[in-house]
Amino acid sequence: MIRRQDIGKGFPLFFLLLAFGSFIATYNLVAMVIHYRRRESVNQLRVDNFASGMLKIGRLRVQRQLFHVAATAIDAAYSRWQCRIMYYWYKEMKHGEGSEVGGFTRVLHSGKLIA
Repeated sequence: MIRRQDIGKGFPLFFLLLAFGSFIATYNLVAMVIHYRRRESVNQLRVDNFASGMLKIGRLRVQRQLFHVAATAIDAAYSRWQCRIMYYWYKEMKHGEGSEVGGFTRVLHSGKLIA
């Protein structure tokens, strides 16, 4: 049976852990906000300098970097089916308007050639 004297013994430890967890969460949140603001101001300066330099030249060319899709697979039937589905959706996305999808590579782990 729980005695009335034993009820409050765990409270200080619980309160201490709750306070420490709140401190860690607040510290991380403040650190992320400071880091994000600093990074945003640096990026804004870089974009302004880059844009003003390009405007002096008279033209602005933007070269797109295409994404390359790599899928790992084994020679099992389910894995082949999954890769076919992924390749179908890759082609659908690649031929879409404004797509930034580049190539598709399937990495086969078994070492056997499959048709």
